[in-house]
Amino acid sequence: MSKEKLKAYSSLYKNELVNNILPFWLENSKDELNGGYFTCLDQKGNVYDTDKFIWLQGREVWCFSFMYNHLEQNPAWLDMALHGANFLKKYGRDASGDWYFSLTAEGKPLIQPYNIFSDCFATMAFASLDKATPSDEFKKIALDTFNNIIKRKNNTKGKYTKSFPGTRSLKNFSLPMILCNLSLELEHILGKEKVEEFIPTIIHEVMDVFYHSEFGLILENVHEDGSFSDSFEGRLLNPGHAIEAMWFIMDLGKRTNDEKLIHRAKDIMLRTLEHGWDKEYDGILYFLDVKGYPPQQLEWDQKLWWVHVEALVALAKGYALTGDEKCLEWFEKVHAYTWSKFKDKEYGEWFGYLNRRGEVLLPLKGGKWKGCFHIPRALYQISKTFETV
Repeated sequence: MSKEKLKAYSSLYKNELVNNILPFWLENSKDELNGGYFTCLDQKGNVYDTDKFIWLQGREVWCFSFMYNHLEQNPAWLDMALHGANFLKKYGRDASGDWYFSLTAEGKPLIQPYNIFSDCFATMAFASLDKATPSDEFKKIALDTFNNIIKRKNNTKGKYTKSFPGTRSLKNFSLPMILCNLSLELEHILGKEKVEEFIPTIIHEVMDVFYHSEFGLILENVHEDGSFSDSFEGRLLNPGHAIEAMWFIMDLGKRTNDEKLIHRAKDIMLRTLEHGWDKEYDGILYFLDVKGYPPQQLEWDQKLWWVHVEALVALAKGYALTGDEKCLEWFEKVHAYTWSKFKDKEYGEWFGYLNRRGEVLLPLKGGKWKGCFHIPRALYQISKTFETV
């Protein structure tokens, strides 16, 4: 592919970010009355539910502060980030510093702090905001929360866990995956040495414990000793998670000058994409069973926004870092599917949920799981990656 075509992709992705995605959230998600953000937005951007999910509040704070730090020092973006952060500071945590899962519009707790991803995205939010407008308070919140995550990492749900102890104790891929990225987000607070101490452990978890060579794929759940569990949970594949993690690993490989790790991550990413691609209708399937059995998740064959945009980031980075033409071939294929199926040409932003045939399943632009995060981050990452190839 010519440099001109890569530059054209870079411009396309940046334009979509600055002129479509960020304005949609700026205009529609701010709660002027109570603070924080509404994330349950219908196709036109109208609010259809006012509950506030902490991990999506944190993600939106991170997004606007990150764009302020890396793209343009737009005061409206910083104001938006501070608006969400003030709400989180006031209402987001319980007495022991754990972040709730959800709150009412006014900030009253709805769901207990069982989900460690509330903490992960609160950490990212305040670390990023501290770069935009340095503050001892922001640093302290980010660091205290990060330390709390590390304390909880072997029993993430604590007293809220539903599983019976000792029978089938599995560990999940999501946290090691997030920690790949989280450690880098906090580097200016943790310090370079601490992050470099942390990196080998994360790489080992992702690339040796959850990656199983007999399948050539990354599993979503394994026994605590890393062995395979022949159960619904143990056979579960989440292609999107594995692909997203591989671009995190490529970033770590670039940082540590580990060419071998970069190539290995790129190869696993391509293998996962080939395995997860729907040969009948195109697009990437949401869940699969590694042995080909029926998955437990009834939504297994849906096509989700975040899976496709994360694949585009991984493919862009795979090409930029290794020059493997296969990455570009796949990029064009996934790009064509994603832009034709997910982008809403009428009301702005992108749809999140398609059925297997690629038809819009839910016309929402945001909800309990979809917020202002994966699409803007991906558009930024791809634009930057292709700008410098």
